[in-house]
Amino acid sequence: MKILIIIPAYNEGENIERVVATIKEKCPQYDYLVVNDGSRDNTEDICIKKGYHFVSHPVNLGLAAGVQTGMLFAYKNGYDAAIQFDGDGQHDPDYIATMANEIEKGYNIVIGSRFVTDKKPKSLRMLGSNLIQFAIKLTTGKTLKDPTSGMRMFDKDMIKKLAFGADLGPEPDTVALLVRGGAAFSEIQVEMHDRVAGESYLNFANSVNYMMRMFVSILILQWFRRG
Repeated sequence: MKILIIIPAYNEGENIERVVATIKEKCPQYDYLVVNDGSRDNTEDICIKKGYHFVSHPVNLGLAAGVQTGMLFAYKNGYDAAIQFDGDGQHDPDYIATMANEIEKGYNIVIGSRFVTDKKPKSLRMLGSNLIQFAIKLTTGKTLKDPTSGMRMFDKDMIKKLAFGADLGPEPDTVALLVRGGAAFSEIQVEMHDRVAGESYLNFANSVNYMMRMFVSILILQWFRRG
């Protein structure tokens, strides 16, 4: 199966070498594409120096645009599946083959979940995750155990939707919309690493805002969207 690993990267100069090296070591059978999203650091310079497969946005357009660029590349080049893979080193490529096996079984979406067999810790962030999980269950009838996981693989049909859907960003509300539209999903247990370098934009305030935005979008806004 022809798989593309999409690596959105914004100011990941401290991480991108390690991420790509790990992918090349553990998953040499799969292709990758770094989408440099208008980084202000040396991310692009590293990609050029190392000869990485990459494309660059002239300005920072955000995660949704970065993933969509990768999905458009996957669609135009006939990939069977594409996986959204963080550029900060939190995702482990060891799980990609298992996720691909789920796609081959007929699932449209496969999510690398931290909570298939492990229980969620009790924290404010997990409270937000539970709210999103509840909203998805209420609107789709399906239980998604780790709705905020960013490690998601999509089959060929989903690649086309994500490549051309103007409002289909790589977020839980889009997953909920696709599932409500009939997409079959699977979750596999994964472990995620802590960010080694750089800073995540998801501080406490941004995390609360994000969780509430997703909750409202899933409960209300998705009924006005087309998946």
